[in-house]
Amino acid sequence: MKNTKKLVSILAAAMLLQGTIPAMAESSEPPAMPEGQTMQDGQTPPDMPEGGQAGDMQDGQTPPDKPDGEAPGDMGDGQAPGNMGDGQTPPDKPDGQPGGMGGDMGGGMPGGGMSGAPSEYTAVYTYSEDAEVADATFASTGTDENAVLVTGGNVTLTDVTVDRTSTGSTGGDNSSFYGVGAAVLATGGTLTISDADITTDAAGGAGVFSYGDAVVTVSDSTIATGSNTSGGIHVAGGGTLYANNLTVTTQGESSAAIRSDRGGGTMVVNGGSYTSGGIGSPAVYVTADITVSDAELTATGSEAICIEGLNTLTLNDCVLSGSMADNSQNEVTWTVILYQSMSGDSQVGCSTFTMNGGELISTNGGLFYNTNTESVFTLNHVTITASEDCEFFLRVTGNQNQRGWGTSGANGADCTFNAIDQEMNGDVQWDSISTLTLNLTEGSVLTGAIVDDESCAGNGGDGWCHVVIDSASSWIVTGDSTVTTLENSGTITDASGATVTIVDAGGNVLQQGDSEYTITVLEA
Repeated sequence: MKNTKKLVSILAAAMLLQGTIPAMAESSEPPAMPEGQTMQDGQTPPDMPEGGQAGDMQDGQTPPDKPDGEAPGDMGDGQAPGNMGDGQTPPDKPDGQPGGMGGDMGGGMPGGGMSGAPSEYTAVYTYSEDAEVADATFASTGTDENAVLVTGGNVTLTDVTVDRTSTGSTGGDNSSFYGVGAAVLATGGTLTISDADITTDAAGGAGVFSYGDAVVTVSDSTIATGSNTSGGIHVAGGGTLYANNLTVTTQGESSAAIRSDRGGGTMVVNGGSYTSGGIGSPAVYVTADITVSDAELTATGSEAICIEGLNTLTLNDCVLSGSMADNSQNEVTWTVILYQSMSGDSQVGCSTFTMNGGELISTNGGLFYNTNTESVFTLNHVTITASEDCEFFLRVTGNQNQRGWGTSGANGADCTFNAIDQEMNGDVQWDSISTLTLNLTEGSVLTGAIVDDESCAGNGGDGWCHVVIDSASSWIVTGDSTVTTLENSGTITDASGATVTIVDAGGNVLQQGDSEYTITVLEA
């Protein structure tokens, strides 16, 4: 029976190359969620773009703009905190190397080049009508070509092997933004892949890439990429991708296991493991709206998560780990970063990171870093294991602009950090060009100091730090601290249980304590 299926598959492929595959009945319905996929309580599945598609793209057009967003504070219309001045070089991505247009810049992304969408793609196999293929092998060795390209119809690939190998491919922006050179690329129609084995060893060789109005579902498959600019699963230009129970590994730089780029899109991931091994290759790089549930997410040579601009990542019951190396271009080392690079890859606006349950493991540096953008963090009962040399639990500050992230002294962050039933260990750092609202709720405990760190604030500003502690929560103070306002319905002590002294900006005692530590409230 299997030999018969292979014969049918071979005949179908031969007919396709001759343009004679008969069309099946067309359907405009989006694909069903992958089998076994469930949504978390209270969640709704991501909305499809208006009209059921992600927007009709014509050849040669640039990807659609992201939704309009506002930068934190008075930054000017459409501007991120701290615009680059004339004559400045393009900014770097996190944990990457400086470079010019089209060069890989780390952090899971290439630098913000100005390439336009290709007028056509080169592919070994192209599907533009309905097709079903099983037990087949797709091989590609050409420069910057796709092994499989889907431009329309409803296409199903089952029990297939896709191998993409090329030493002459260039990668860069065309690969990151438009999927040039990906093993499997869909720019239209619907594509369903199951029980597949997909491998690439070519620059720009993403595993599965969804672009434009394509809707892709990948289930129970293995994806491995070996070169730079080669994410495992990837969306850009408004593409939609559902992933279920995948095993994804990447080895190159700028090769996040779960990756997105200019024009964004929607990605829903359930189950599986996703591991990136290269420098500048987080487990998840976010310039889209991404939800991941019940998955293992590991970055062995980079931060765990990077979210840029007006985009969202929600993790439900995931195990997340990062291992970013120290770098002289960075003031600090982090595990999760929310920022705006100024590269143009992401619309300016609020970055949102939500983690419900699960575990976060950091092997080096601090934990959560927010700079040069507005953000909302929400942690709900996450088990956190920090590195031995953890520099901070949360840092909300400007930066020295060594990577072009805004203008030094004017590139702070506006952050709301919500802790729900959350244990937190480490210092919270803020500065006067940033704003921070820290909410401790439902039994949350912060063990650390809250510090005003002006090292990246230039001449300073009118920023603030508001701390709100509900009746079930507490702050265990480990050092002298400074906040702008303090609303405390819970408990504040040091580690020994001693009451902490609280004073106003003039040194007047508001609450006399027995601890060696003092909290200064600037606007008491």
